[in-house]
Amino acid sequence: MKKKHVVVVGGGTGTTPVLSGLKVFDDLALSVIVSMTDDGGSNAVVRDEFGLLPLSDLRKSIIALADSHNDLLREIFTYRFAKGEGLAGHTLGNLILMGLTDMKHGEVAAVDALSRLFRVKGHVIPVTLEKTTLVATYDDGTSIQSEHAIDEPTFDKQKRITRLELNPQVKENPEASAAIRNADYIIVGPGDLFTTTLANIIVGDIAEAIQSSSGTFIFITNLMTKRGQTDTMRLRDTVNEITTYVGREPDCIIAHKGVIPKEIMNKYAASGQKRLEDDLGEDPCVVRQDVIFDEHIETEEGDTLVRSFLRHDPDKLAKILRSIII
Repeated sequence: MKKKHVVVVGGGTGTTPVLSGLKVFDDLALSVIVSMTDDGGSNAVVRDEFGLLPLSDLRKSIIALADSHNDLLREIFTYRFAKGEGLAGHTLGNLILMGLTDMKHGEVAAVDALSRLFRVKGHVIPVTLEKTTLVATYDDGTSIQSEHAIDEPTFDKQKRITRLELNPQVKENPEASAAIRNADYIIVGPGDLFTTTLANIIVGDIAEAIQSSSGTFIFITNLMTKRGQTDTMRLRDTVNEITTYVGREPDCIIAHKGVIPKEIMNKYAASGQKRLEDDLGEDPCVVRQDVIFDEHIETEEGDTLVRSFLRHDPDKLAKILRSIII
C-alpha cells in the first residue's frame, strides 16, 4: 500500500490535535515541521543557559504522535513542576530531552531517540538547526524582538504586525524543505498566526518549498483573535497573511462553523480577544464544520505562560481532513 505523505507545519499546541487525529490512519506517512523560535518559559532557560534549540514544541509533537498505548510515558513527559527553585515551570519531558541532547550530542539525535521510545507514528522535524530570534515590526514603526514578547505584548493599544523576520536569518533544515516538496498534502495551522505558523514559513526556503510542491495546500484557521497579533483581523485577513508569506494561496481552508460556549467567549473577552469573524463568503475552497473540542481546558499548575481556553477537536479535524486526503 502506497502511503500518502502528509506534512503538518506548526509545532505548537494548535498542531497537536491535527497530529493526534491523523496518526490513527495507517495509510498516511506523517511529518511535522516544528518552529524553533520559542523563547518563553522553560525554553528561555534551555536557550540561554544551555545553548540548545527550544525543546517544548518538539516534545509536544512527539507526544501527539506517540503510540496511543503509551499513556504513562505521555503523563511523565507532560508533568510540569509547580515548585522548586530552578525547576518550577519546567516539564519533566523538557528536562529529559535536554539530557538526551547531551547524551546523543545534538537535538536531532535526541528527538530520534525519544521518537523510538514513544513509537512515534510519524517524523518530527525542526524547521531549522540554527538559533535565531523572531522580530515583529508594527504599523506604528515600533518593533519587538523575542517570540515570547510578541506572544505576550505589554502595550495596551491595538497594533498590527506589518513585517515578521528573523535575526539572524537562518537556513532551513534540509529535511524540512525536502519533506514539504515531496508531500502529497501540506497542512498549515492552526496555531498563533505570527509566532507559530509564520515563524516556520519565514525560515530559509520553506515558503519556496510550499510554492514548488505539487501537494494540496490546506490551511486550518484559528478560532479566536490573538492579542497583539490578530486583534483587528477577520478570517480573510489571516488567509491573506498566509498567502503573502507563502507566496501561494491555500487550495483548501477549514473554518469553524457553530456556536462557541458563552463562558469561553467571556474568558477571552476579559483579555480583549474575540471570535475570528468569518468573512470568507461563498468561496468553494472553504470547508465549514464544527471543529471545537467540547471539553474544558484546564491550566496546568506551575505553567506561567498564557494558554488558550479553546482547542480544535482531533477527531472532528481528522474526519474533515480524511474527506480531503484521498
